[in-house]
Amino acid sequence: MAAIFKSSTSEVPDTADTPHHVAIIMDGNGRWARKRFLPRLAGHHRGVETVRGAVRYCLEHGIGFLTLFAFSSENWRRPPEEVSFLMQLFSQALENEVSKLGRNGVRLKIVGELSRFDANLRRMIESAERETASNDKLTLTIAANYGGRWDILQAMNRMALDNPGALGGWTEADFTPWLAMSYAPEPDLFIRTGGEERISNFLLWQLAYTEFHFTDTLWPEFDSRAFDEAIASYRRRERRFGRTSEQLAAGLAPPRVDAVRVSGQTLQAAKSDA
Repeated sequence: MAAIFKSSTSEVPDTADTPHHVAIIMDGNGRWARKRFLPRLAGHHRGVETVRGAVRYCLEHGIGFLTLFAFSSENWRRPPEEVSFLMQLFSQALENEVSKLGRNGVRLKIVGELSRFDANLRRMIESAERETASNDKLTLTIAANYGGRWDILQAMNRMALDNPGALGGWTEADFTPWLAMSYAPEPDLFIRTGGEERISNFLLWQLAYTEFHFTDTLWPEFDSRAFDEAIASYRRRERRFGRTSEQLAAGLAPPRVDAVRVSGQTLQAAKSDA
């Protein structure tokens, strides 16, 4: 099983002014509603409208992958009535939005431990993914009942089951194809709205060299101007991937890393091809 995209810790990926993959934690729906003396559920409903705007923004700006953290594996701890509403909202969104995604060339993927959802919702997810599978303008991933630790553990278990005779010696190339989002490159830009500055168990493996942008803007207010600010912040970053600024300025290729023996110890030394 081969990975489609390379790991940023294995080789330096290509970069551009516009991120190829944006991942977002959509935080602040409840606070947005509370500020307006509305129930929290109204904030979640408004948040769906913001998702539409984010999808439209990515299509207009040539962003190939958008990943949204909709429901974490820890969100089951929320009040039962809120969880129930979120499940209903998820079902309604699938029912109402999939055909629109298809018309706009958007491929939909849902990642997470889906077995906890009821059978009808799982059938809707399978149908939506199947219906949009051939679209290639944007891959929209919804992380639902997803957790970064779950992702790493499920990948490890699947890899081990597929290679029952192998013990140890695993590499990233062996492991990464089993991750839930092996079909996507690692995110270039991670955005969290709502003022919190943590990743909350989201894409723990994939965010190794991602640029972070935290904003106080609540998710229902995250419009195209707020997205522009996030992209502008990304463009100010120097993406070195372990290299020095001088190497970047000189346009030097990454050096080859060879094992050398020094004073009886094996060390990793960077050895130029020059």
